Amino acid sequence: MSTDGLARQLASRAREVDAEGVYARASREVFQREGAFATVVPDSGSPPGLGAVSSSILIEEVARACGSSALMLMIQRLGALPLVLTDLTERHEPVLDRLRSGEWTPCFALTERSAGSDPSQLKTQARRDADDWVIDGHKQWISNAPEADVVVVFAVTDPNDAARRISAFLVETDRPGLSVGPVHRTSGLRGMSVGQMAFDGVRVGPDALLGDQGDGLKLALRTLDLSRLGVAAQAIGLAKAALDSAASHARERRQFGKPLIAHAGLAFPLADRYAHIAAARTLLIEAATRADRGAADAGLHASMAKLVASEAAVSTTQAAIQAHGAAGYDADSDVQRYARDARATTIYEGTSEIQRMVIARWLAA
Repeated sequence: MSTDGLARQLASRAREVDAEGVYARASREVFQREGAFATVVPDSGSPPGLGAVSSSILIEEVARACGSSALMLMIQRLGALPLVLTDLTERHEPVLDRLRSGEWTPCFALTERSAGSDPSQLKTQARRDADDWVIDGHKQWISNAPEADVVVVFAVTDPNDAARRISAFLVETDRPGLSVGPVHRTSGLRGMSVGQMAFDGVRVGPDALLGDQGDGLKLALRTLDLSRLGVAAQAIGLAKAALDSAASHARERRQFGKPLIAHAGLAFPLADRYAHIAAARTLLIEAATRADRGAADAGLHASMAKLVASEAAVSTTQAAIQAHGAAGYDADSDVQRYARDARATTIYEGTSEIQRMVIARWLAA
C-alpha cells in the first residue's frame, strides 16, 4: 500500500465528503481495497502496543488529506484494541480478522449522558440470567454507531463494588433489543456517523464478556492510553494541511508590494506553528515507540502527545484562516474545514483538561 497514493485518493473527495455530511463509504472502500485496516488493527496475541508507530504514521498522512477518513481508521483501531488487550476466545478471533480486513465496522460504546470525562459513573447495566448476560442502558456520542457490525459496550455488573463495578462486552449490533439513533450532527468530521445506542434487554452469551468480570474500566482506560495516539496523529495531519495551505497562499498573494510571507506579522506566527507541529510529531513518535515496547509510562506520553498535538492543531488552523483573510472565512474553504475538524481533537478520547489531569497525577506520584 502506497501511503501517498492512498492520501491522494482521499484528498480528491475531501470537500465533497464534508459538504455531503454523510458517512464516507467511498473512503471505507479505499481502505479495504488498499489493506489500510490491517495497519491499524493489531494482530491477535500481539504485545499491547504493537503497531502504534505504523498506525500513527498512516493516520497522520490520511488526516492531512481528509480528517473524516482518518477518524474511520482511528475507530477501527479503537474498536479492536479491547480484544487484543484481553485473552481472546474462539468467538473473538474471527471478529478481529473481520476488523483487519474491513469486512466489519466496530464502535466503542463508553460515553453516556452522565458519564463522559468520568466513565466510572456510567449507568448502563448488565445482569446475569442463568449463563447469559442481559444489557440495558443508553450510550451517546458513539462514533460509527449507525454503521457498526459489532460494539464493545461497557456496563455495570456489580454496583456494590466500587473498584470492579464495570465490565466490557463484545456485542453484534444485530442482537434483538439493540437500536441506534438519533444521529448527532457535528460541525466537523462530517464524513463519519456519530449516534446514540440503546440497549433494551440485549441478551448475550458468557463468551461476550471481554476479560474478567469487573475489568471493564481498567480495559477502557488501557484502550484509551493507546488510541489517544491516533488522535494526536490526526491532529498533526490536520495541522500540517492547514499550515501547507497558509504558507502556499502567503507565498503567492502580494500586499504592499511584496508576498505576504515577507511580512513578519504573518510569517512569524506561521513559523511558530511550524515549530509546534514538529515538536508535537516528535512527541507522538516517542509515545508510540514507548507503547510498542510496552513501557510503563506509555499512557503518560500518549496524553502528552494528544494534548500538545491537539492544541497545536487548533492554533494552527486558526492561524491559517487568519492568513487567508476573507477567503479563509469562506464556508467552502479548506482551512475552514481543517479548523472544524481539528476542534474535535481537543475533546474526544479525553479532553485537554483530562490529559492535564493524567500528566499532573504522574507529577504528584
